[in-house]
Amino acid sequence: MNLRDINGLVDGTADAAYALDPHGKIIAWNNSAADLFGLGKDAVMGRQCSEITHGVDECGRECSENCAILKCAAEHHPLKNYDIKVKGPSGEKWCNASVVILDSSAYDQPCTLHILRPADVQKRLELLIKDFVVSETSLPAVNLQEIMTRDNSPSSVSDLTGRERQVLRLLSDGKKTAEIAETLFISKTTANNHVQHILKKLGAHTRLEAIRRAEQAGLLR
Repeated sequence: MNLRDINGLVDGTADAAYALDPHGKIIAWNNSAADLFGLGKDAVMGRQCSEITHGVDECGRECSENCAILKCAAEHHPLKNYDIKVKGPSGEKWCNASVVILDSSAYDQPCTLHILRPADVQKRLELLIKDFVVSETSLPAVNLQEIMTRDNSPSSVSDLTGRERQVLRLLSDGKKTAEIAETLFISKTTANNHVQHILKKLGAHTRLEAIRRAEQAGLLR
């Protein structure tokens, strides 16, 4: 598939749609996407997707160049549709997103076609119900965790290594860097490096934020 074919696919989609190269830069953009984000094709072509969409998934992870979706696409791992909050001229809106992996003759790695459908009212109602359940019921913690887990969030496909998942579980148990190093028979420097990699991959600024995001994405099961 060449770039002309990709542009044809995007233009032939009634919903807001755009295509990204393997590095997350916009290579196709349709009129519905222009309406959703308030930006025409000339203003977005060649720019990083995260700079335009300002997307945030259900676990609070912000879109960035360290994109789990692009990494899945590079390995030809299909993704389920997911909900994402994007920013347009009228404010933030929830959309349901589908991603199609496209092999292109113009690149060594796959491109991705992103299709967004409005889901703002439905998503806000869903979140309100979840907040109500958490604050107003006495369900066991395990049941609350099942309710709050978002398996279809991009955060749930974060490419954590086996060792990083071990470190993450120890962090969730309240272990400090020295304790993690001792438990895993590694140096404190190595343990801290693992923690920093986890923070980056989950788009978190603190260890607590990383733990909460991992819990919501079902990474600590």
